Amino acid sequence: MFRYLSKKQWLLIMAAILLIIIAYFILPVSIPLVLAFVTALFLNPSVRFFEFRFRINRKMSVTIVFLLFLVFLGLLGSFTITKAVTQIVQLADNAPGYINQINDVLLDWEENMSSFTQNMPKEFVDKVTNELTNAVDRTSNTIAEKLEITNIAAAAAKIPELLVSLLVYLIALFMFMLELPRLREKMHNNFTEATSEKVKFMNARLSYVVFGFLKAQFLVSIIIFIVSLAGLLWIAPEVALLMSFIIWIIDFIPIIGSIVILGPWSVYTLLTGDVATGTKLAILAIVLLAIRRTVEPKVMGRHIGLSPLATLIAMYLGLQLIGLLGFILGPLLVIAFNSAKEAGIIKWNMKI
Repeated sequence: MFRYLSKKQWLLIMAAILLIIIAYFILPVSIPLVLAFVTALFLNPSVRFFEFRFRINRKMSVTIVFLLFLVFLGLLGSFTITKAVTQIVQLADNAPGYINQINDVLLDWEENMSSFTQNMPKEFVDKVTNELTNAVDRTSNTIAEKLEITNIAAAAAKIPELLVSLLVYLIALFMFMLELPRLREKMHNNFTEATSEKVKFMNARLSYVVFGFLKAQFLVSIIIFIVSLAGLLWIAPEVALLMSFIIWIIDFIPIIGSIVILGPWSVYTLLTGDVATGTKLAILAIVLLAIRRTVEPKVMGRHIGLSPLATLIAMYLGLQLIGLLGFILGPLLVIAFNSAKEAGIIKWNMKI
């Protein structure tokens, strides 16, 4: 198989391997720059709209869109952070009470277990009781450690580092928005006319798939957020906004869904004896799951062009290789590969 590869193909393979190795070490420390570039691509249609609709130059159009983006980001950030910090502090204050509820449920189980285990071997009963006690103790200790004020203060100490990353992100975003046409022109100057046409086709296909998929995911997640907020305002109004925001973020990630939040929450409330709240949370989880599963096949098939299995494999491998960023970049690389095949840039007709 390898003897049929030309020298040019070998050079392309070696360049791809080198880029993958560089990306493995560079991407984890360049997340603000990558996010700035992706955001610039998202905002570029708005920049072009202002540029052609109002007959202004690109610099003025970029400035208007960037300022509007800053206003939106500031309003959303100030509202969300204020509410989130308040509810996180409240959750940390109530953590000992939650742990005591778990311990009370365990004691009730131990008291009632004797009536159900009269005909069982004593060794088996003791083993189950010890394992259950150890599991609850480990869970309680973990919750107590994570929600200590000292740990929250340690997390707050990272705020200056996050502010620096945010500043780098905003500066890089503005510069990318200004330089996108020039970067595109420089890239095409290095290609032949035939290759340039193929790259343009691949970019158009990739843009359609990626932005269409993300747009559809965003719209579905907005529905999930509204339904979650309405349901949680009825079930648990004191943490409704924070949990709805967390559910929205988690549900924006394909495959996972909101069940990873509402499922354990429902089980916890059922174990603590609050059957009504646990049942309501379970119903809300089923409703959100039904909304997601009704729309997800269409989203996957129409907008991303990958099966759910291929998406899951790409996300898992990306997550294991380069962390959370790889969770998003994994499917994008697969889409880019398929788009390059469709454009004729990569010819993969190998048969065994």
